[in-house]
Amino acid sequence: MIARVDFIEGMAKGMAVLESFDTERQRLNATLASQRAGLTRAAARRHLLTLAHLGYLDTDGSWFWLAPKVLRFSGSYLASSRLPRALQPTLDRLAAQTGEAFSAVVLDGDQVVIIARSGPTRLLAYGLHLGARLPAHATSTGRVLLAAKPKAEFATWLRGKTLPRLTAHTTVEPRKLRALVEAVRQQDWCVASEEHELGVHALAVPLRNMEGRVVAALNVVTRLDRLQGQALQRETLPLLQEAARQARPLL
Repeated sequence: MIARVDFIEGMAKGMAVLESFDTERQRLNATLASQRAGLTRAAARRHLLTLAHLGYLDTDGSWFWLAPKVLRFSGSYLASSRLPRALQPTLDRLAAQTGEAFSAVVLDGDQVVIIARSGPTRLLAYGLHLGARLPAHATSTGRVLLAAKPKAEFATWLRGKTLPRLTAHTTVEPRKLRALVEAVRQQDWCVASEEHELGVHALAVPLRNMEGRVVAALNVVTRLDRLQGQALQRETLPLLQEAARQARPLL
């Protein structure tokens, strides 16, 4: 915990306004930003204007949206963080070997973030681009990473949550999600089919470092027929598990 004297409240409020922009709300006015960031409308307006002045937002005078300058943060992370750089060759090798799309993903609160990606352009068009944020409860990687949490910590994460329904297949009942995560914890892999987006079928396994700690998840977006029956057990799952084993010394 940070000491109260060291906490800069103004910076926290500014970051809350910046984080209010997402795939659901790409353009905000002062009223919407205040609702999303938990600020008064006047405070939200001042933060929006300041962020626009600094170049992190664009505006037409009433509405605001993210400017390219915000990519400095993601670009710096991807360039300096060891994890994406360590995993990229593995993803490239898997994509070249199979012709399918692979991702490395980390958990951030209620969402997962794609930190490395490789695969054919036709499969990358699903909106699962580098830096994409997806709801953890509805994705194979999210469930793998949630299963890596201690049971008490996962129970705290789930308590009181309203799980959004993204498709007709999304698991939104907390009790059912708890059972699914427990199954992932036991089998050490997860399949999610059309839960966050129709047409997307994915298999994920955990990526552990040499101390045994799960630091990310590895997944493949593939055809439904490959996730069913013998193809999963004979080909797809062993391929991911072996890749995770080989990557372990790098993590």
